[in-house]
Amino acid sequence: MMTRQRMLMTVLSPSRIASAIVLLAIGFAAGSWNASNVALAQGAGKVYELRTYTAPDGKLPNLQARFRDHTIRIFNKHGMKSVGYWVPQDAPTKDNTLIYIISHDSREQAKKNWADFQADPEWKKVSAESQVDGRIVSNVVSVFMDATDYSPIK
Repeated sequence: MMTRQRMLMTVLSPSRIASAIVLLAIGFAAGSWNASNVALAQGAGKVYELRTYTAPDGKLPNLQARFRDHTIRIFNKHGMKSVGYWVPQDAPTKDNTLIYIISHDSREQAKKNWADFQADPEWKKVSAESQVDGRIVSNVVSVFMDATDYSPIK
């Protein structure tokens, strides 16, 4: 017989949480886009990238500050369009996880965008300064996605 805690851990497994967040994120993004954005995305070969960052204990506020104050602006400079940013509501991931979706014009462009972003002198400075008291990211998971033909975001 499973204990209540073990059943809860099974129900709230990281993969189930991630799947639920993906569905929520896509639904939210689709609902927040206006008609002109949807029209522009159609047939554009656009690719979406779901990224999940895990922060060491106590470092999520530092990671959020870096995104809020610097990262998103530098993403924009390199053609990386923000769709949305989220944090989980429930333990155990609510205190250490940042999830976001960005878009690129194509998978090939995504590779170039990331290379340019990583080489950006401003990013190198921001990254180093934000980690003077230790790393603020301990794990990154990236998933490239295509919108389905029935998705409002496509």
